[in-house]
Amino acid sequence: MLRKETSVKNCPEFDFLESLFAAATAAAAPARCVPPHLPDDRHGRLIVVGAGKASAAMARAVEEHWPGPLSGLVVTRYGFAVPCQHIEIREAAHPVPDAAGRAAAAAILQRLRDLRTEDRVLALISGGGSALLAAPGVGVSLTEKQAITTALLHSGANIHDMNAVRKHLSAIKGGQLAAAAWPASLLTLAISDVAGDDPEVIASGPTVGDPSTCSDALSVLDRYAIDISAELRRRLQDGQLETPKPGDPRLARSEFRIIASPALALQAAAATAVAAGVTPLILGDAIEGEAREVARVLAGIARSCADYGTPAKPPCVLLSAGEATVSIHGRGRGGRNSELMLAMAIALQGQPRIHALAGDTDGIDGSEDNAGALIGPHTLQDAAALGLDARAALHDNDAYGFFSAIGDLLISGPTLTNVNDLHAILVR
Repeated sequence: MLRKETSVKNCPEFDFLESLFAAATAAAAPARCVPPHLPDDRHGRLIVVGAGKASAAMARAVEEHWPGPLSGLVVTRYGFAVPCQHIEIREAAHPVPDAAGRAAAAAILQRLRDLRTEDRVLALISGGGSALLAAPGVGVSLTEKQAITTALLHSGANIHDMNAVRKHLSAIKGGQLAAAAWPASLLTLAISDVAGDDPEVIASGPTVGDPSTCSDALSVLDRYAIDISAELRRRLQDGQLETPKPGDPRLARSEFRIIASPALALQAAAATAVAAGVTPLILGDAIEGEAREVARVLAGIARSCADYGTPAKPPCVLLSAGEATVSIHGRGRGGRNSELMLAMAIALQGQPRIHALAGDTDGIDGSEDNAGALIGPHTLQDAAALGLDARAALHDNDAYGFFSAIGDLLISGPTLTNVNDLHAILVR
C-alpha cells in the first residue's frame, strides 16, 4: 500500500491519485509482463544476464516460467533483490556506481565467455542498468567514473547526454554486452524508463549498437565543464573507447523487445481514472526539462482546465510521464519529482480545485526513501503553519525536507519495476 509518511489528512483526492500511481506500477510488474515474451521454445539451457532496478524481479519471473536448465547473474539496486533459485542476484549502488557493480559486471562478462552458436542468452534490462553495470573501459578507473557520474548528475544533463558519456567509459554498455555474447543467440527483454522507448538509451543500450561516438562523449563533458584526466581525454580523442555501431556483425543474432513502457503505465492509470468517473487526458510520455520549469507549465495547463474547461473539463486528471532534471545549487535533500511538486505548489498558490502527484515508478525519487510527493490547496498553508518557507526550500533543493515536515511524501518502497516518472494532476 502507498502511504504518506506522517500525514493524518483525510484527503480523498490524494487517495485517488495514489490509486493511479499503483495502477501504473502494477501494469509494468515483471510477473505480468515478462512471461508473455519468453521464447515459445523453452527447452534447453538458457543463460540469463541482466541489470536494472527490475532485473531481479524479472529473473524470478523467468524462473517461474522456464522448465529447462537455467543459470546466470543479474545485478539490481540495493534493496531491490528478490530470491531466485538458479539465477544469481547481486546488488550494487545507484545512481553512482560502486565496486559491487564493477564486480557484478565483470562476473556477467565472465559468464558470456566462450559461448557457441547453439547457446542461448536472455538479457533482462531495465532502468538503472547504466549505473549498475559498472565495468570501466580500458584505462578508466572506477574512481574517475564515479566522479564523472556525480558531476553529470549535478549538472542537469539529460539522459541522452549522460548515456553518451557512460557508454564510452564502459566495457559493457553501448552494445558491448551483446558483442561479448556472440556468436550465441541473444534475446533482450527490456522494461523502458525513457521517453520514446529507445533501446539505445535504456540502461545505456548494452545489447544494441551505439550511434554515439567518443567525440560526442567528449563534447558533452566539455559542454558541462566536467574535469577529466588527460589520459581519458586522449583516449576519447583517439577513439580508443569506441563502442560497437549498428550493423556490427557481432550484433546480428541479437533481438530486442520492449515489454513494458511509460506509455503502458499511463494507459493503466487512465483506465483507473475512467473507472472512477474522472476524465483522463494523457499529455505524453516525453516530459523533460528542469523540474521547476516543467512544474510551471503543468500548473498552467491545470489552471486552464479549472478556469476554462480546456484542454479538458473537470473532473479530469492530466497524466504525463518523463524524466525532469534538477540542477543542484543548494544543500537540501530531494529528487526531481519532489522538486517538481514543490515548484508546482508555489506556482498554483493554493488553487482550491487542484491536487497533484509526481512519483518515480521504481519507488525511489533520486537517492531518498520516497517515490515523490503530493500537493493540494492546503500545501503552502500547512507549511506556513510550521514556519516553513516554500520558496526557500526550493532555492535550497530541499523538497524532501519540506514534504517530510508536512507529511505529504509519497512512499511506496521499491516497486521492483521502472517505467520512468508519473505525473497526475486532478482538477475537481
